[in-house]
Amino acid sequence: MQRLKDKVAVVTGAGRNIGRAEAMLLAAQGAKLVVNDLGGGPYGTEPGDDSLAEAVAREIREAGGEAVAHCSSVATREGAEAAIARAIDAYGRIDILINNAGIVRPARIDRMTDEDWRLCMDVSLTASFHTCRAAAAHMIGQRSGVIVNTGSPSGFGHWGMSNYSAAKEGLLGFTRSIARDLGEFGIRCNLIRPVSHLTGTYTPEIQDTIDQSARLGLPLLWNRPMAAPRMTALPEHVAALVVWLCTDAAAHISGRDFFIQGDEVALIPEPEAIRTSIHPGGWTLDALDEEANRAYIFGDIPNRFVRQAPPA
Repeated sequence: MQRLKDKVAVVTGAGRNIGRAEAMLLAAQGAKLVVNDLGGGPYGTEPGDDSLAEAVAREIREAGGEAVAHCSSVATREGAEAAIARAIDAYGRIDILINNAGIVRPARIDRMTDEDWRLCMDVSLTASFHTCRAAAAHMIGQRSGVIVNTGSPSGFGHWGMSNYSAAKEGLLGFTRSIARDLGEFGIRCNLIRPVSHLTGTYTPEIQDTIDQSARLGLPLLWNRPMAAPRMTALPEHVAALVVWLCTDAAAHISGRDFFIQGDEVALIPEPEAIRTSIHPGGWTLDALDEEANRAYIFGDIPNRFVRQAPPA
């Protein structure tokens, strides 16, 4: 079954790992591909390599599919607009946009440089703004389209990764907002939080952040372990969810947040207020200090983070 026959898809960061798996599966399901990848490294400062995108596009064509390569950086407005224009020039439309490009620049907040912050934001957040804005005009004209943005479990909080966490969780608010912006035109937008044993950003420095969290006794992200031993979390598992979200079977789903790791997929709930309390006339310091209010709202919240660190 070709669930996406003759659809046109742009996949950023498609030269390897998760992005490559997404591009290959989209093509296998009948989509025509723009394979976008600058060919840089995980830290955003390595030289580009056009051969990565070219190799994936060639592999798709050799398997009987349709694909063209595009090697600009979507972290810039010009590069992102060029990637979308490549789809229009080659195939006359764009039906699917998968934002997969991202980098990491791990550092504890007091050691994080301006460049660490800027580069991570540019590639892991702003790039999706550039591509979505460029694609939206075409999708609105078509009155159809699907966007999938790539977040991360790191968005829940991650020691030494505040720039990446902020960028990836920023994508969630962005996704929920543009789902509202574009829904009237029949355009859907969702976010995934993937875990894969094979990603370009899973570097020794990232492992150090996880190890340091364990040494400090900090909770690691949320209520699922990263890469649980029982699982083999492959890029193909992530691609299956992403591609399914692009099919008609998922036509009712937009503005939502999904976790995918190996054999587990989960819907992440939308935020909700809990322990709501009303104080007539509004809250004051004295009212918040009242024992009943303090006990109900704040009393049993554990302090999971503060530890007495040894002197530097």
